Amino acid sequence: MEPRQGHDPSGAAHPRFQGRVLPRPEDDLEDQGLGFDVQTLLGRRTALKAFGAGALALGLAACTATSKTGTTSGTSAGEIPDETAGPYPGDGSNGPDVLEQSGIVRSDIRSSFGDSTTTAAGIPMTLELNIKDLANGGAASAGVAVYVWHCDREGNYSMYSAAVENENYLRGVQIADAAGTVRYTSIFPACYTGRWPHIHFEVYPDAASITDVSKAIATSQVALPQDVSEAVFATDGYSASVKNLAQLSLAADNVFGDDSGASQLATVTGDISNGYKVVLDVGIDTRTAPTGGSMPGGGGLGGGNGAPPSGGPGGTPPSGNPPVAPGTTTNGNG
Repeated sequence: MEPRQGHDPSGAAHPRFQGRVLPRPEDDLEDQGLGFDVQTLLGRRTALKAFGAGALALGLAACTATSKTGTTSGTSAGEIPDETAGPYPGDGSNGPDVLEQSGIVRSDIRSSFGDSTTTAAGIPMTLELNIKDLANGGAASAGVAVYVWHCDREGNYSMYSAAVENENYLRGVQIADAAGTVRYTSIFPACYTGRWPHIHFEVYPDAASITDVSKAIATSQVALPQDVSEAVFATDGYSASVKNLAQLSLAADNVFGDDSGASQLATVTGDISNGYKVVLDVGIDTRTAPTGGSMPGGGGLGGGNGAPPSGGPGGTPPSGNPPVAPGTTTNGNG
């Protein structure tokens, strides 16, 4: 198909294809560059969501590259998709509220605090989120508060699952530094039935806002790469995750499936012996209203009962996860 010509008000001609101006008007259509090709294959809206305007080539190359040294890359400079907080947020929107507790602002989230000092077992993992203010040209979002939580090695969520309902480990808040970065010391989470291995997080405008979930400006999830997950799950304590992961794919996941996790797939480096470092760039656009946390069936932010229906899209979390609470609705987004 031949590119058609477009005109701006000055009368200058701009070659176009499918309504888009060719970035290299002097070259053939197949030589317009990777970013143009991605937009052509996925559609402009999907490409912008998955990789971010101006970072299409970087995002595509990153999310598919796996090296022999165990490094899987997948950060994105675009806006992070809004996602459900799931049934185990612990932010007061669905029962327990860890954000009201003294001690929640911490970098090492492996152990419980308060009445318990239990430490979650598992392969060491550090998590680094780089928060970017897209409303300010992608500048660092210094001073924002980020609340992170995830399941333990057995797939249980502290404060909810029967086995660990008296624990509050693997939950914590950090305040972004001048570079917009927050860092946590944790353990690699399990893969439970029906959900790809993931980490939840909420972003708040400042430290003073963390006790009010309605003030969250973004709610999303980090996807963990398959190759690294397989290596971790082959170690002691993660045996149930091997079968669970084998039945899943990013493309079919009910959270990451819209773009196969392209914009939420973390860059991971390290190994079993020394632990892993998980990194993701998180673009936040405060000019758009956050929609993350909404639940199917009107459950509201962080709603749901903590036990997705058996056989449903969310599968069934491991035994010991929270029972159905009276008056709540089911959902499959753990």
